[in-house]
Amino acid sequence: MTEKDFSSVSYTTLKEEGVVAYSSPSNIALVKYWGKRENQIPANPSISFTLDACTTKTKVHYKKKNNKNGEFSFDFLFEGEEKEEFKPKIKTFLKRIERYLPFLKDYHFVINTSNTFPHSSGIASSASGMSALALCFMQMERSFVENMTMEYFNRKGSFLSRLGSGSACRSIEGPLVQWGESKVIEGSSNLYGIKYPYNVHPIYDNYHDTILLVDKGEKQVSSSVGHELMHGHPYAVNRFAQADTNLDKLKAVFSNGNLVDFISIVESEALTLHAMMMTSSPYFILMKPNTLSIINSIWKFREQSKTHVCFTLDAGANVHVLYPESEKDVVFPFIKEKLVPFCQNGQYICDRIGLGAKKL
Repeated sequence: MTEKDFSSVSYTTLKEEGVVAYSSPSNIALVKYWGKRENQIPANPSISFTLDACTTKTKVHYKKKNNKNGEFSFDFLFEGEEKEEFKPKIKTFLKRIERYLPFLKDYHFVINTSNTFPHSSGIASSASGMSALALCFMQMERSFVENMTMEYFNRKGSFLSRLGSGSACRSIEGPLVQWGESKVIEGSSNLYGIKYPYNVHPIYDNYHDTILLVDKGEKQVSSSVGHELMHGHPYAVNRFAQADTNLDKLKAVFSNGNLVDFISIVESEALTLHAMMMTSSPYFILMKPNTLSIINSIWKFREQSKTHVCFTLDAGANVHVLYPESEKDVVFPFIKEKLVPFCQNGQYICDRIGLGAKKL
């Protein structure tokens, strides 16, 4: 599908007012997206586990404006309180998507949103938040047209989400979502994420992600700034090629259930992401001493226990500990006893692979 497909909808009627609500999860990338081109186009393809428990719930009340002044009109509440500081990001999002949802300036919106995970916990709230809001707008559009297919709804929802936050396009469906043009993934696109189209071994069913909150402080560098640092980065070309190669390798790993190879790719991707930030200009070290202590503890335990526990990281200090359902009775006690003490205030989140967004 092309951009034109998402802007050619003909409305049969526009409702006077109504309410729409969606819950959308965060996701954790296995092959990392780092670096983007204009209009939120990724510099390399990525693939992620959709999460289940870490979600944003968004409810949108909409009512037609009496005075069509050509401006966006909305109130934004986070967990019941007005948050003026969030409004510029929402306004930027509305500007980007208006050409695809031309009714947006006809309404006043009251946007109520909340997270099931702690704010500023280092979980990708932009992915869950922007995808939940995009799906609310898509549910509005669905009520204005006839016979919208679920495939179109999900594709356009992912397309719109991407314009708010790149990784948000991977939160619409699950359990595995791929984004970015790739020669090895049929149907892949830079414009939206797609549900992984190939066979996946049952070892990945109900895969666990225990998220260790090492540092709940504000990010040292925003994702947007981090992506921009890939322009002119001395290792960027090789990094983008590496992502393509790892995505190709994962096809076999997902099919045959080889967790040794899965671990090798996933941990390498996490460390490469941080290596790119440490070698950019300006440079950043986002891992904390406790991040490294957790990683070393995981490596030691994996060798001793012969389990398949591994880690991945986003652009921050917190650690996602991944392990199969079949090993949870061995791995989780280790996490609680040996890893949780490295967390800020002992905080962690138990999550697992999920199936995507849900209408509320």
